[in-house]
Amino acid sequence: MAIRDEIHARLTAAFAPDVLQIQDDSEKHRGHGGWREGGETHFNVTIRAPSLASMTRIARHRAVHQALGDLTTRIHALSLDIG
Repeated sequence: MAIRDEIHARLTAAFAPDVLQIQDDSEKHRGHGGWREGGETHFNVTIRAPSLASMTRIARHRAVHQALGDLTTRIHALSLDIG
């Protein structure tokens, strides 16, 4: 399964988000640290979920990272826009 699809599945299962957008921006980082052929190294994620709304910013980030688990070690960069 593609990493993008795994991110989608794990975040959907954990938070049942109203909004979930996952952008693979790997190609923008070609030649930079962490980039590899085939992409799936740099992601931007926008997520909106009622279960995240009452958390502090740090708690939201921790919750998303926990939901992603080992995926965070398989990618180089993850930008989060959480609400």
